[in-house]
Amino acid sequence: MSSRNTPPRPDVLVAGGGIGGLSAALALARQGLRVRLYEQAPEFGEVGAGLQLAPNCTRILHEYGLLDEAVRLGVLPERMLMKDALDGKVLTRVDLKDLARRYGFPYLVIHRSDLHGVLLRGCRRAGVELVTGARVVAYENVPDGARVTLADGREDRAEAVLAADGLHSVARELLIDDEPVNSAYVAYRGAVPFERVRANGVHEKDVVLYVGPHAHFVQYPLRGGEMFNQVAVFRSPKALAGADDWGTPDELDRAFAGTCEQIQKGLPLMWRDRWWRMFDRDPLMKWVTGRVALLGDAAHPPLQYMAQGAVMAVEDGWVLARHVAAQRPRRTGTGSGVDWGTALAAYEAVRPEHCRRVVLTARSWGELWHHVGIRREQRNAVMRARDTYDYSFMDWIYGPTALTPDQEPPMYPAVPLDSVVVSS
Repeated sequence: MSSRNTPPRPDVLVAGGGIGGLSAALALARQGLRVRLYEQAPEFGEVGAGLQLAPNCTRILHEYGLLDEAVRLGVLPERMLMKDALDGKVLTRVDLKDLARRYGFPYLVIHRSDLHGVLLRGCRRAGVELVTGARVVAYENVPDGARVTLADGREDRAEAVLAADGLHSVARELLIDDEPVNSAYVAYRGAVPFERVRANGVHEKDVVLYVGPHAHFVQYPLRGGEMFNQVAVFRSPKALAGADDWGTPDELDRAFAGTCEQIQKGLPLMWRDRWWRMFDRDPLMKWVTGRVALLGDAAHPPLQYMAQGAVMAVEDGWVLARHVAAQRPRRTGTGSGVDWGTALAAYEAVRPEHCRRVVLTARSWGELWHHVGIRREQRNAVMRARDTYDYSFMDWIYGPTALTPDQEPPMYPAVPLDSVVVSS
């Protein structure tokens, strides 16, 4: 029983205060639910550098009333260019202004901490109860709901629990006994004031991707053009050999030896005191057990090649909230009135298959970007032959987010490189 000093029991508990947890909490609070979110860190914040948000995410931010704020903090790039990392020549490009017209919403690049702040402020305005310094260590289904246990021994319960607890999710263990999959690739990042790179002749209004043998390099502006973001990704020989100290700066330099001048100018600006080893997990098709549901990286951690990790997490919360709204005719007494069994079943009916395809396609794109020898030449020929305004490989991912399985558009097949003849 609640008192004046005890907040009323929430309808939903969210474990994890990253982008996925915050966006889901906001989506459910906008449906009139009482949401309590637990974040293990002593204060809210995000690390890292830039994020790319495609139209399938910016349309959701628009619905939440957050897109204008996000655009003010980010950059709307004009083009996306793919170049060969060895000779620096353009392979293909995407007109991002035309892409925005096609899908109805823009392609936005933004600092991860800025997007996190936008969502955090949205949660506060929506009345989400935000609790920091609270790590969820166990999940359990109970009559009419689910319960979490915190690291300090406290327990809390609600009608439903969303586990947005990341790559090493505790809640995932309720559904499957699996481990993250090591790609043997590592990412270095670096965001610097734009003035430090202007003399390097970088693209000021574009997202540029250099694809090379077992490595790639990404550059784009951030924060209204005041900052410049770089990401260097490469395959680690030490990881392949089973060494523990893999991904070190000496491997970074060796991986990009022989690449084009633009990459060589950018490498000295990378942060060298930290790096991110790249893992995903094999697709999981069951995300719900009782009243506990996975969300974001807890359910579908991808490799970064499609720039859809944060986007999928935002989509998860949006889809769930739409199904909750459909199953909540009215609040009854102290309960939310939500038919959680139906809402969670509908969520699980559509999201795992879509995210499975993203995770597996990301792996395939990584292979494509990192080809060597004749495969590299075949890839380059395919990319150069692409029509700038051919969106056939994007429609399934950037088009409207499906709410039911029959709305999911077909995946376009990849071009078989073995069928490509490279002219001498």
